[in-house]
Amino acid sequence: MTALSVLDLSPIRAGGDAAEAFRHTRDLAQHAERWGYRRYWLAEHHNMPGIASAATSLVISHVAAGTRRIRVGAGGIMLPNHSPLVIAEQFGTLASLYPGRIDLGLGRAPGSDQATARALRRSQGDTADRFPQDVLELQNYFRPPHPGQAVQAVPGGGLDVPLWLLGSSLFSAQLAAQMGLPFAFASHFAPGYLTAALDLYRTRFQPSEALQRPYVMLGINVFAADTADEARRLFTSLQLQFVSLIRGTPGKLSEPVDDIDDIWSGAERAHVERSLSCSIVGAQPDVEAGLAAFARRHGADELMVTAQIYDHAARLRSFEITAAAGAQLGWLENAA
Repeated sequence: MTALSVLDLSPIRAGGDAAEAFRHTRDLAQHAERWGYRRYWLAEHHNMPGIASAATSLVISHVAAGTRRIRVGAGGIMLPNHSPLVIAEQFGTLASLYPGRIDLGLGRAPGSDQATARALRRSQGDTADRFPQDVLELQNYFRPPHPGQAVQAVPGGGLDVPLWLLGSSLFSAQLAAQMGLPFAFASHFAPGYLTAALDLYRTRFQPSEALQRPYVMLGINVFAADTADEARRLFTSLQLQFVSLIRGTPGKLSEPVDDIDDIWSGAERAHVERSLSCSIVGAQPDVEAGLAAFARRHGADELMVTAQIYDHAARLRSFEITAAAGAQLGWLENAA
């Protein structure tokens, strides 16, 4: 069985603000729990006017406090931005407040531009090049402290906070294999190395205390509506967000448009379609067939669905339709 989960970027829509985004995030999480999704993850991004989840651990706490069973976590924390000790303390706190429900996905990218990355973590010695050492240091903080240990994560030491490695290239796939950790690939926006990364991870996987066999989670955009035409219209908000990134003018999530061909150039369209090639857009039968084919093609243990939809009611409906498709496939458990 393939599990089905949610990735939320807490979108700030045009005409809205972060406070509205956080209300919508919590409401979506509560619905996702009732619909039977396995986990609800939030992602760290900085200096992005359309994404509210920069202080990711705080938003995780906001979501976990409003839900009862669903696992809540980071998809992910961009570890080069932080001291491993600080992350151990933050997620040790979350695991103490919401025991058995917290996940920690770790990314190697800064989740921002280089100027913002320097503003986040100013020490020139701490960069993405230290990512493997930082992951090991973080793991050690979660282990039971030993006598004489000079630096401990309090809370954090001895807590079972599952670690995941996230990536969109071969580097994190290889590291996840070496460390025996579950691997999540960002196919929802960077699918280029998907097949190569999964092959590398599976062939080089070494069992660990955390995991005995490879476990693959894949990101996928799903825009579902009662009609395929409406789903395609909703999808234009995400397409426009990518056009803004290409043009160097990131902004809030735009309303959908009837004809995006009036807005993007041919080159922009080609770039966006490559980036978003792992997307399912349509009514429930399209979603059901698309999910099944994508999971089967890549042998996914879990799919993490994301949908940057402008209207909150339409976003809820999209995830409801996706959950119904997952239920037809036998992928959802314990739906309320």
